Amino acid sequence: MVKKPIAYRRVLLKLSGEVMMGSGSYGIDSSTIESMAKELLTVHNQGIELAIVIGGGNIFRGLDSCASNMDRTSADYMGMMATVMNAIALQDAMEKLGLEVRVLSALSIKEVAEPYIRRRAVRHLEKKRIVIFAAGTGNPYFTTDTAASLRAMEIQADVVLKGTKVDGIYNADPMKNADAIRYDKLTFTEALNKQLQVMDATAFSLCRDNNMPILVFSILESGNLLKAIAGENVGTLVQE
Repeated sequence: MVKKPIAYRRVLLKLSGEVMMGSGSYGIDSSTIESMAKELLTVHNQGIELAIVIGGGNIFRGLDSCASNMDRTSADYMGMMATVMNAIALQDAMEKLGLEVRVLSALSIKEVAEPYIRRRAVRHLEKKRIVIFAAGTGNPYFTTDTAASLRAMEIQADVVLKGTKVDGIYNADPMKNADAIRYDKLTFTEALNKQLQVMDATAFSLCRDNNMPILVFSILESGNLLKAIAGENVGTLVQE
């Protein structure tokens, strides 16, 4: 395989749970996960050290109406466990392609995942294993966006790549507003001041304070992940 010029050598890929649904409205779509696994295989073959954080919104979201009568802490823990389910599904799809994958969970679920230990995660990456971080930060009241930012700092990633259903950050929801304008570049301060909802304020602030760039792009378009890692203009880059 011909290797492309690469802008980032160690990346943290944040996937929303909704991406796992494909065209459905709930759950995990097997064809979508298979396609995603093939994209990740292509990236791995370029020698990239790849870590992944997956949301759980396709299964359960602590702030949704279905959890409105629940204690917030209980609902958030349920959301964390949903991310573990997604992580195992993606691990299975990648292992079927011959990739070595490790799921590291912030919650102790030793029968299905290794406990999250920073040094262990880095060692897996150095051995060219793909690492999936599950269960967020292990704490309620923190989103998986914040978990992605935190893990990126801990493993000393070069960038946070946020793979979504849309091709970047807009000034309005492009699914609802045809006149929404996409930004090619933003500073963290601009993103926070404009209250852009693509990531929560805690995640933006954490990345800003630690000089960690964020690239938001469409993960559903074939080849986009490798283009993002190569530094091509496929989304919105946020940095100071």
